Amino acid sequence: MNFEKTVENIFSKDSRYKPDAYEFVAAALHFSQKKLKRQGHILGRELLEGLKEFAIEQFGPMAKTVLNHWGIYRTEDVGNIVFNLIEKKFFFRTETDSLDDFKNVYDFESAFSDILENMGKSNPSSGEPPAGKKEKKILQKPPIG
Repeated sequence: MNFEKTVENIFSKDSRYKPDAYEFVAAALHFSQKKLKRQGHILGRELLEGLKEFAIEQFGPMAKTVLNHWGIYRTEDVGNIVFNLIEKKFFFRTETDSLDDFKNVYDFESAFSDILENMGKSNPSSGEPPAGKKEKKILQKPPIG
């Protein structure tokens, strides 16, 4: 069964999370594996940290709003999505993996607050603008007179 059919099957029995939530968690898993330079299994905490970073990268200040729209309000929700996919044999787990690995890892309100402020911060030690951003030069008009 392909991913889309798997998600449709899960959603028909458990509609707490929109299908987009499942797609995003799968994408966040791949993002996290790439960032950690690891294929295969990663820990729940590693997935959650990667998901947070990926959500901010993808949606900026709207990250929490988008996740909430899909039914993801807490780290436990991500765990429920993961374990729904494990149950359908789309994701795999080790003997030590547990839904408890996803409980209260971080608070969504604090994790996704101040995104705008953090996005525009320069590296204070270097005085340089953020990577990939150029400082705007302000052109001054010559004095009239």
